[in-house]
Amino acid sequence: MIETEFSNRLFIEERKGKLGLGTAYIHGFKWALSRSYEYIFEMDADFSHNPDDLPRLYSACRDEGYDMSIGSRYSSGVNVVNWPMGRILMSYFASKYVQVITGIDIKDTTAGFVCYKRKVLETINLDDIKFKGYAFQIEMKYTAYALGFKIKEVSVIFVNRQLGTSKMNTSIFGEAFFGVMNLRWRKITGKIKPKKL
Repeated sequence: MIETEFSNRLFIEERKGKLGLGTAYIHGFKWALSRSYEYIFEMDADFSHNPDDLPRLYSACRDEGYDMSIGSRYSSGVNVVNWPMGRILMSYFASKYVQVITGIDIKDTTAGFVCYKRKVLETINLDDIKFKGYAFQIEMKYTAYALGFKIKEVSVIFVNRQLGTSKMNTSIFGEAFFGVMNLRWRKITGKIKPKKL
């Protein structure tokens, strides 16, 4: 097994049941925070995200002073390969919708290729993150933005997976559509706050 071959570098966490995308990320973030990592990445493991782009995301945080960097499909046009046109349009206009409702200046708010400085994940109250589907990506970015962290988009090319199927469904879409308005309201009412240490 590959985990045995790279026992000090590769760690696999197994959870019982399908509890949602967001809870899986939160589990991983907490695992990383319990160790001494200063930079924490999230990315797809099906090579939709190119590992060769990792140094550019890392450099944006380490060398350029950003707190969070996003591997963005839309920061310089539309850089998506092998997606159906309907999926591209839905993803692209979903990010536009988020921009209009929240005022956030990020072109790819649903991106799942991100580098966080440790302090970002320590400041966000991970137990207060509400969304479990793809809206989780929006909530994390908007929360970091609302808390004043510096965010940079790094242009990448996203290649659709060769195996597997999308988990998108009407429930996940509804969570994102109405959840974005809720995020904006939470910021207006001062409910997005840093975690108490």
